[in-house]
Amino acid sequence: MMVGNESSSVENSGYTVRLEMFEGPLDLLLHLIHKNELDITDVPIALITEQYLEYLKLMKVLNLDIAGEYLLVASTLLYIKSKMLLPPSSEEEEAETEDPRAELVRRLLEYQKYKEAAAELEKRPMLDRDVFIRSTSMEIEDAGEEERIEVSLFELLEAFRKILERVKTEEFHEVILDRLTVEERIQEILSLLQREKRSMSFHLLFPEHTSRRMIIITFLAILELVKMKLVRIFQLASFEAIRISLI
Repeated sequence: MMVGNESSSVENSGYTVRLEMFEGPLDLLLHLIHKNELDITDVPIALITEQYLEYLKLMKVLNLDIAGEYLLVASTLLYIKSKMLLPPSSEEEEAETEDPRAELVRRLLEYQKYKEAAAELEKRPMLDRDVFIRSTSMEIEDAGEEERIEVSLFELLEAFRKILERVKTEEFHEVILDRLTVEERIQEILSLLQREKRSMSFHLLFPEHTSRRMIIITFLAILELVKMKLVRIFQLASFEAIRISLI
């Protein structure tokens, strides 16, 4: 978690990123299930609960606006976990009670079905989105980038966690003179991407020996740029490095 004055300087800044434009708690659960290559109908609840709570901690570090449904799902997971740890009573054994995970599994399967249907609809041509005027060869080359794999919020959070792990814990002893704001960092990232004129590796925005505070501000700036639809975060193929480019 946050250390030293870097923590308070970020948390007290009053800067909050709203999550309405991003995925919700069921998306996070599906992400964890797919990441761990688990069977959705037989989820190891202890593992998923632990990882889910770790993501909520990351969101708290970033001062993300965690909606009530995230906390509701967290309490549901904890309830199911405790229910499965307790031995069934004699009455429950006789009644052959339903698996405590059953209702959550039903919700996840239904939600996954709607997500897959929405993804299929998204692939279909849409007026004013996929119909363009005659393009130059340069524009045709740029249009090919749409085939790249978009990266989810939770994949970004996982990349953010790994970057934070690079920061040595001793760094909180340093005197932090840089008071760069999220808004200023947004402009810096836009200028950098405009100079590059093409995509660049996500990790290059987080140079070695960068302070924890700067890492957090940079990540918040990237989230805002995604929300404003000014940048695209993607991979050229599954499990490859995350990249960022202007839209």
